[in-house]
Amino acid sequence: MVSPEINSLLDVGSNDEVSMIGIHGIGGIGKTTLDLAVYNLIADSFEGLCFLENVRENSDKHGLQHLQKILLSETLGEKKIKLTNVKQGISVIKHRLQQKKVLLILDDVDKIEQLEALVGGFDWLGSGSRVIITTRDKHLLESHGKYALQLLTWKSFKTEKFHPSYLNVLKRAVAYASGLPLALIVIGSNLFGKTVQEWESALHRYETIPNKDIQKILKVSFDALEEDEQSVFLDIACFYGGTNDKLADVENMLHAHYDACMKYHIGVLVEKSLIKISSHSKLTLHALIEDMGKEIVRLESPEEPGKRSRLWSHEDIIQVLEENTGTSAIKTIYLMCEDEVELDEMVFKKMKTLKTLTIKGGHFSKGPKHLPNSLRAVEWWRYPSEYLPYDFHPKKPAIIKLPKSCLTSLKLTDLLKFINMKILNFDDADCLTEIPDVSSLLNLETFSFEYCEKLITIHESVGFLDKLKVLSAKGCSKLRRFPPIKLKSLEQLNLSFCKSLKNFPQILWKKENITELGLEETPIKEFPCSFQSLTRLQTLQLHYCGTFRLPNNIFMMPNLVNITAWKSQGWILPKQDEGEQRDISIVSSNVERLHLIFCILSDDFFPSGLTWFRNVKELSLAHNNFTILPECIQECHFLTDLNLDYCQYLQEVRGIVPNLEIFSASHCRSWTCIDMLLNQELHGNRNTMFYLPGARILNWFEHRSSGQSISLWFRNKFPAIALCFAARSMLKESTITPNICSQFLDGTGSYIYFYLHKVKFKANLDEELVENEWNHVEITYNGKDKNSILIDSGIHVFKQKSCMEDIRFTKPCTER
Repeated sequence: MVSPEINSLLDVGSNDEVSMIGIHGIGGIGKTTLDLAVYNLIADSFEGLCFLENVRENSDKHGLQHLQKILLSETLGEKKIKLTNVKQGISVIKHRLQQKKVLLILDDVDKIEQLEALVGGFDWLGSGSRVIITTRDKHLLESHGKYALQLLTWKSFKTEKFHPSYLNVLKRAVAYASGLPLALIVIGSNLFGKTVQEWESALHRYETIPNKDIQKILKVSFDALEEDEQSVFLDIACFYGGTNDKLADVENMLHAHYDACMKYHIGVLVEKSLIKISSHSKLTLHALIEDMGKEIVRLESPEEPGKRSRLWSHEDIIQVLEENTGTSAIKTIYLMCEDEVELDEMVFKKMKTLKTLTIKGGHFSKGPKHLPNSLRAVEWWRYPSEYLPYDFHPKKPAIIKLPKSCLTSLKLTDLLKFINMKILNFDDADCLTEIPDVSSLLNLETFSFEYCEKLITIHESVGFLDKLKVLSAKGCSKLRRFPPIKLKSLEQLNLSFCKSLKNFPQILWKKENITELGLEETPIKEFPCSFQSLTRLQTLQLHYCGTFRLPNNIFMMPNLVNITAWKSQGWILPKQDEGEQRDISIVSSNVERLHLIFCILSDDFFPSGLTWFRNVKELSLAHNNFTILPECIQECHFLTDLNLDYCQYLQEVRGIVPNLEIFSASHCRSWTCIDMLLNQELHGNRNTMFYLPGARILNWFEHRSSGQSISLWFRNKFPAIALCFAARSMLKESTITPNICSQFLDGTGSYIYFYLHKVKFKANLDEELVENEWNHVEITYNGKDKNSILIDSGIHVFKQKSCMEDIRFTKPCTER
């Protein structure tokens, strides 16, 4: 039975407008059941129907484009819906459903992007349409529906509170934006810190825009930018919005283009909500904002691409390059394609103000005979000539990247006259055999010649570039010697995969700034004494390095916190002199993260190894040969994460660290006596996740279940419990490896970890519960690998921390 309140909200008989209704609450309270009831009750009143189940899960698995296809297929009754991207899907939904009365139910939505892709505005559907959205996130509904005022307030004042004098202009802005989240975000960000009078003036300009065209709304915010900020925004919108370029790389290219630091300008664009910086340090922007920027540039010359300031469309660029229709208006070219290009050799002659040239694709039949001297940044993959044009003498060159080029060592000398060069890249240059004298490149900061497999010689001058910060010879497999280093500014050195390099370069400067050192698959067996000069070294990677000897001084390096070794044939630790007595805290290194995986470690490792690494917090000794984890492990007081997976000879664990949070020892076939780690007292006094060999639920877990999940009902307050899973892994050979896990859970924290899989609980979980009402909790199993199958599971309730009257393991009878 659907409640009168919901019937009233739906107002199915009305065909005047589109209505959206949001239902929010914790999982298991019946939101989906209510959806189905409403759907079955009112479906006959609509021309098109769609019930999109599990939007969160299906979006993660299949993407938003997949959901758009289902929406269109069900509402239109057409099976073969073809979409190339989400942007096209939005356009098709708006076009095909704008005149159709639709009932759309979106079940379990968890991201605003899902709503924006499926039903981004009231004008997407025909009059009388109804949209029902269920979610666990109340704030998501607030930003999309009737609480648009709160979203606008946050963007405008960075808080929910504001002076009452702003109320009318805020309501006016919400009414104008029709609740569209993107418009609210941009308007609010643009008017941050403005007076009421400035708000009224801006809203007047917004309201003069006919039909509330979002592109024109966004352009008002663009027009409010300073001229140089507008220019940077257009560059990002045209070239970097949909790429995988890292923020630092984009900043470098823009810095070279404008000869100025870009951090301030990018910060302004972020503040105005025109661009975003993702958690992976990449620039992103909304598709509508990107379109707005590209449209501004296109309108510079709608019919003739060669007269625009920026070219990004590969059709336009190829037309200009082949037909020689470029002009001095072009400032930047960014080409990404795999098409054949019949380059006009003199095409760049007319582009007298071209500053940035990026070509990351295309197959050119020949190279250019001229490049403009206005160029400041050149990135040309597979540059199609053995030389640069003879008259190429750029005035302010900052970046030259020519990966996979045909340049030879002889022709490389042509570049060395560019004294202002900051970034130089010749990765994958097949014909490069020698790095010549680079002493003239006094301002060089990044020098990379990775995977130049014919490179044999590096000139001594490479080791004396005072401003060099990043140096990479990764993958130069024939390089036998690296010159001595006196690089005062160097931060990153990568000599990984230099398979013929047996000696680490001598260090001639006492205070080197190197923080990262990569030596994967490089047969260096020990470091020189001068290695101790790397006092700022933080990360050392030693993968596939054969038998390796660590020098004594490596442990006296104050900033070295991360050592990773993988598949070494031996790991030789330094030894103290006989009879030498030292305080252990002085001897121990500052290493916090130590991974020694596949390093053939035996029992001999621990007496000295745990002394040297006593301050470690994260220790992985997986795939090694020791048989005992000794008591001295307890001296590692800061250790929180210990991994002994696949130590097939391990037979006994004699100690557990007090502060341990994760202990994993899966696939340890020889360790059969694990009783020490299974007693109830141990688990009741700690919050450690144990992942152990075994195939049975511990006796003190009162409630047990078979299958992929286990349930309980509680009321008033989430109980303090421990979980135990017994699982097995079905391997290719059909062998079975049983494992069990135990995890303490009390519901008061923000996160819970099951096999390193994160499940989020609201920090104020108890405040969300209705007093005296039963709440159903279903706990599902997520194995460490996709082959993991749950056998049994169990729950133990800590009675001293829980009210047993408020806990049930079978569905309680509710009073009617």
